[in-house]
Amino acid sequence: MQGKPNPDAILWQHLSSLPYFRGMLRAVEHSFYTELDLPQPILDLGAGDGHFASLVFSDPVDVGLDPWREPLQEARTRNSYHLLIQANGAQIPFPDGSFATVISNSVLEHIPDLDPVLREVQRVLQPGGRFVFCVPNHRFLTDLWGQTILKKLGLHKLAATYNRFFNRIARHHHLDPYEIWQKRLESAGLIVENFWHYFPVEAMHILERGHLFGLPNLLWKKLFGRWVLFPHRVNPFIPHHHLRKLMNVGSCDDGTCTFYIARRSS
Repeated sequence: MQGKPNPDAILWQHLSSLPYFRGMLRAVEHSFYTELDLPQPILDLGAGDGHFASLVFSDPVDVGLDPWREPLQEARTRNSYHLLIQANGAQIPFPDGSFATVISNSVLEHIPDLDPVLREVQRVLQPGGRFVFCVPNHRFLTDLWGQTILKKLGLHKLAATYNRFFNRIARHHHLDPYEIWQKRLESAGLIVENFWHYFPVEAMHILERGHLFGLPNLLWKKLFGRWVLFPHRVNPFIPHHHLRKLMNVGSCDDGTCTFYIARRSS
C-alpha cells in the first residue's frame, strides 16, 4: 500500500478517472486505507474493475474475486492483482484460513443474501484475521435530498416512491445502522473492532444529484471505455470546494456511510 499522499492528490486521482459523484466518495475511502495496516495475503471481495485497488495499493493485491466477467476483464488490464477469480462470495474457492485480511469496498450493500457471504469471509480468514469493509447506512433511507424536498412539500407518498426508485437504481439491498451490522457480523463469527461514519448528508446530496449529471460519463464509458474523456483540474461542473472539505472532515456523526474493521473471533 502507498504511503500517506497529499489529500489533494488522492482526490484528483479519483476525480480524473471517475464520475465526480463516485470519485469523491472513493477518494474519502482511499484516505482511510492509507491509515490501515493490512497484512498479507489479502482477498478483495468484489474486486470489480480493479480501479480502486489500482490507486490504493502500490503492489498488486493477492486475490481479487468478483462474480461478473466483464469487470474482471477490465481489472486484468490494470495489473492490480496477482490472481483474479470469477466466483460468488458465498462460495469462495479457497481453503479455511487462507487470508490474513479480507477487504470489500462498497460491495456488501448490493448482495441480497449476505449471511452466507459473511460466513465464507470468516472461514477463509486466519484466526485473528481482519475483515475491512464499508457500506452506505440507514441515512440513504431517511435523508435523501429528493425525499426531503418532497416531504417538505407534503408529498409523502411521492417521497416514499422516490426513495424506493433511487435505492433501486443504486442496487441497494442493505442500508442498515451499526446495531444490525454488529449482530450480522457476530452471527458469522466476526467481532467489530472499530467503526466510524463518514460522508456527511450534504455530500450524499451531491452524490444523489450527480447520478443525473453523470449520464454523459456513462455514455463515454460505453463508447470510449473511459468515464472521463477530458480530465482537467479546472472544471466548473465539479464542486471542488465541497469535495476538498470532505477530505479534511473524514469521519463525522451524520455520515451516510460506515467503515468497519472486524476480526475473526476464533
